[in-house]
Amino acid sequence: MLIKIEDINDERLDMFYRTNERQLRHSEEYPEGLFLAESTLVIHRALDKGYEPVCFLISEGEYNSYSDVFKRCRDDITVYEVREEIFKSLKGYILLKGILGCLKRKHNPDTKDILDKSKRVVVLENVENPANVGSIFRNAAALFCDGVILTEDCSDPLYKRSIRVSMGNVFNIDWCYVDNSYLDILKENGFKTVSFALRNDSVDIGDEKLISEEKLAIIMGSEGYGLNSETINRSDYVVKIAMNPSVDSLNVASASGIALYELCKNNRAD
Repeated sequence: MLIKIEDINDERLDMFYRTNERQLRHSEEYPEGLFLAESTLVIHRALDKGYEPVCFLISEGEYNSYSDVFKRCRDDITVYEVREEIFKSLKGYILLKGILGCLKRKHNPDTKDILDKSKRVVVLENVENPANVGSIFRNAAALFCDGVILTEDCSDPLYKRSIRVSMGNVFNIDWCYVDNSYLDILKENGFKTVSFALRNDSVDIGDEKLISEEKLAIIMGSEGYGLNSETINRSDYVVKIAMNPSVDSLNVASASGIALYELCKNNRAD
């Protein structure tokens, strides 16, 4: 159902223009919450994984350009059409490619459900930047990681920027939140833990014993402070990535790419 809206203040556009992403996440009308998805690539990947659209916003005259998206939705899906100048007032409109979707969130798997079917997981501890979260999800999906576990103080993987940076790969890997007792949960489920930290009492990332562990949780810390000292001290392994001494550290997303490439090697044949 195509509906043309002329007034940017029309309340039907609130979810696109005036409701922030935190409010969408805690929507009263939709118990699991909502999120926004930009561009046909990202929307198609969300649809592939069973996310249900609520409505779409498009630029005037572009309906036929996105017919492949709308054909995948229920027949009565609402598509709001606005003038190009209104559409361009959206933050980051250049990246939207003329379409923005509002979709229902789904219930995330339980931590145990993810761990039961995983050999390699990446754990994010207080990673606050949505771009970093999105990059790590893209790395995890590409480099044969089985799941992502986030502490509750991490940025939301379904924030628009995270989804965009991940190229929609947040939909291609299981993830869940966990509380600060996650180290106990990992150990109870047979996982060895490896922390990435700037410490000298570390093993090489190519250590054969480390790589050959049957179940491994790869723990990455916050952008500013790294991992909590308790996390490091309780881990089975500590790894420091060798680098030019003139550089003191890597961005957490870059570090995750190196870590996952090396430590998920045994998953590639599965």
